[in-house]
Amino acid sequence: MSEFLRKQTKDVILDSIVDGVFTVDENWRITSFNQAAENITGVLRQDAIGQRCSDVFHANICENECALQDALRTGKAISCKPIYIIKADGQRISVSISATTLKNQNGKVIGGVETFRDLSVIEQLRKELQDKYTFVDIVAQSASMRRILDVLPQLADSDSTVLIEGASGTGKELVARAIHDLSPRRQKRFVAINCGALPDTLLESELFGYKAGAFTDARKDKPGRFAVAAGGTIFLDEIGDVSPAMQSKLLRVLQERVYEPLGSVDPVSTDIRILAASNRDLGQLVKKGVFREDLYYRVNIIRLQLPLLRDRREDIPLLVEHFVSKFNGLQQKNVVDVTEEVMAILLDYDYPGNIRELENIIEHAFVLCRGGLVEPKHLPAFLRDRAQWEAPGSGGELTLRLLEKMHIIEAIRRHDGNRKAAAQGLGIHPSTLFRKIKQLGIQLPETDGRSRTS
Repeated sequence: MSEFLRKQTKDVILDSIVDGVFTVDENWRITSFNQAAENITGVLRQDAIGQRCSDVFHANICENECALQDALRTGKAISCKPIYIIKADGQRISVSISATTLKNQNGKVIGGVETFRDLSVIEQLRKELQDKYTFVDIVAQSASMRRILDVLPQLADSDSTVLIEGASGTGKELVARAIHDLSPRRQKRFVAINCGALPDTLLESELFGYKAGAFTDARKDKPGRFAVAAGGTIFLDEIGDVSPAMQSKLLRVLQERVYEPLGSVDPVSTDIRILAASNRDLGQLVKKGVFREDLYYRVNIIRLQLPLLRDRREDIPLLVEHFVSKFNGLQQKNVVDVTEEVMAILLDYDYPGNIRELENIIEHAFVLCRGGLVEPKHLPAFLRDRAQWEAPGSGGELTLRLLEKMHIIEAIRRHDGNRKAAAQGLGIHPSTLFRKIKQLGIQLPETDGRSRTS
């Protein structure tokens, strides 16, 4: 077999392997780099061949704990070592690597081979199965969200009840999980329950459990969510939807840290952190007489108000990137990004369903997009129509430049012309805002809002 055919056969074999594979010579120069290695690292084969492996395979072990170096030094293979690498686009992902030496027919070491497997999908599934999220899973750069993220460590250190208010889809449960995962209780369970999804009788048995014989089908004792979460955190979602009768029982738990399982006359004490959430304004419900005032003050010790997605549009590109990466992993696709026109459409939409709706839109696009870039034709029908919208001076299409201009104008209007406040709301430095105002030709209002009377 000729050298050319031998090399071609080797490349075909390597490209058929689902794990990333690369080989190096004695000088640590990459001599082969398969298709899976390209997909995982984001580095093209022609750009990798001939380069030192540390210049291509950016890993946390490159400097001091190189697996290939250990294999070459000791002569022993390294197997399934979990590390993380930095992809070409700057994304950090988890991989599992194995390394061993390459020898010629005379037994002389002529280099090494390393294989690596992308663990990011497994890690994502593990998080979903174990409900283990941290504040780093909350994608945000807007000033409104950064203010919330900045106080999460302090809130986590406390055992005080936190009320998280925000519309559906704004990420209330993710914030609650982050508080738990940062807290001293993180080794214990985080238990969530949607209080508005169950009638009183079911909700009571779900929360407090029941004793055998408490009702017809109660053949044995069943622990409730408070018992399951003992020592940990319980998250009472949509607490504003519970009935007045159930509110009084929750008040007792909050005041005395005791509850009674159905069918029991003996109170059970509980050591638990309580977090609550509502998509309704509990203060307004108190004024209407729908929600108990004493329970409201017990729940509302610390209050977080999550902003609507349309009020933090600067986070949309980050969220889109996050969901593209997520669905690439879950659906084994290679969607690179969204087109500029799609991003403009996504930035212009108001998202009544907030972040959950944006995620659904990206998932819909993944069904239709086989790879490459997400285009307007891949979006849901109600959004595809926006691609035909003609904005003044846009030449028939909504561009990112126009969207940025509209977004800055709206921020300045929302802050009554106060440029410094607008910059803070946009999450950028005032000097950056002033530069963009000049670049985009934005006409400023006559007043700057600083002298406005409160």
